[in-house]
Amino acid sequence: MIEAIIGSFSGMFDTVNQQVGDIAAQVGQTPQGWNSGVYSMIQTLSETVIIPIAGMILTFVLCYELINMIIDKNNMHDIDTWMFFKWIFKTVIAVYILTHTFDIVMAVFGVAQHVVNGSAGLISGSLDVGAGMAISSLQTQLDAMSMWELLGLWMETGVISLCIKAMSICIFIIIYGRMIEIYLTVSVAPIPFSTMVNREWGSMGNNYIKSLFALGFQGFLIMVCVAIYSVLLQSISAAASIHAAIWSTAGYTVLLCFTLFKTGSLAKSIFGAH
Repeated sequence: MIEAIIGSFSGMFDTVNQQVGDIAAQVGQTPQGWNSGVYSMIQTLSETVIIPIAGMILTFVLCYELINMIIDKNNMHDIDTWMFFKWIFKTVIAVYILTHTFDIVMAVFGVAQHVVNGSAGLISGSLDVGAGMAISSLQTQLDAMSMWELLGLWMETGVISLCIKAMSICIFIIIYGRMIEIYLTVSVAPIPFSTMVNREWGSMGNNYIKSLFALGFQGFLIMVCVAIYSVLLQSISAAASIHAAIWSTAGYTVLLCFTLFKTGSLAKSIFGAH
């Protein structure tokens, strides 16, 4: 029974250790660097399918802008030539933004990547879940237990092991789901960008820019969560109570999953995106 319990402890935290250790490498990537194949596909789809639609929307927005500029000047009674130069300038800016959509998007995520990579130094502790549970300490405590205590502990470790595996899957979904959300958001970038030159329609483009920054800086919030998690892990030790150490580790991992889920909504609320 003691050998079974020690064997369960040895491999209990392997999956979650792998997922947590992989977080820094994943969130520090730009959409182009994370998977160049997916990025190329998204860019091709956007350029061949979305940009023509964005071009039509831009034409409508510019015509709407011109009509409003003319009507606002006392129904064409107070027309100045500078109005048309202003409209031409807006048109040039709008076309430039539309044709350089992916450059602007990559610039946003480039800034976010710089911040995320700079925050990697926050993680000062070990991310090895269960590192404080030395096998020698466990062996000493297990030798002093009765058969029924060992049986209860074995069942306890089995339940915790299943929970830890489930939490490792949750971490995987959060990290990779964020990247999929980024690709989905980037794929339709030309449409909101085509509305930015108009004051009424520009709210769509402004909110889209906020969403890009929220997705980018969500990676920074994730790194802060991992840094806090690493500090909490250092306070765990199996020397006093093996039961307390197990449940403390499981509790901190549940807390990590919960906070990772909250980073998306928190980033959007900070940047005012909706």
